[in-house]
Amino acid sequence: MKLRIISVGHKMPQWVEMACADFIKRMPRESTIELVEIRPEKRAAGNSTENIQLIEAKRILDAVGKDYLVACDERGQEVTTLQLSERMKQWHILGRDVSLVIGGADGLHASLKQQADWLWGLSKLTLPHAFVRVLLCEQLYRAHSVLQNHPYHRE
Repeated sequence: MKLRIISVGHKMPQWVEMACADFIKRMPRESTIELVEIRPEKRAAGNSTENIQLIEAKRILDAVGKDYLVACDERGQEVTTLQLSERMKQWHILGRDVSLVIGGADGLHASLKQQADWLWGLSKLTLPHAFVRVLLCEQLYRAHSVLQNHPYHRE
C-alpha cells in the first residue's frame, strides 16, 4: 500500500523536507509514503475563492486517481493514534493506495470533501500547511509502529 500525501503548495522550508524525509525513510516497503505537491492556483483579480478551490480540487483529484481519499479538514472526525492505526489496518485490507489531501490557502472545495472516503480532522486549531505535512508523516509512521508493536508509541 502506498500512502500519498497530496498537498497544495510548494517551496517548503528545509526543516519540513528534512522532517518528512526522516519519517518517510522509516516506513517499510509495504507502506511507503510519497509526497505529491499540487501547484496552487494564482490569486488574480477577479478569481474568486470558490473558483480557486474548484481548480485546485480538479488538480487534486487528478493526482488521487482511484486511491482511497482522505481529506484533511478541521470539521472532520478527530481520532487518537490508536484509532488511526486501526484505520491503517483497514486500508491494508482494502488493498488500495491511500491519498491524504491537504488543501491550499483557501481550503478544500466542498465537492472534494463530499467525494472523500473519510474526512479527517487533525485539530480544531488552524495549522500551517508545512506543519501538517510533518504531522501526517509522523502520525502515519506512529500508526504503523503501533501495528508492528514497535516501542516508538507509548501509552
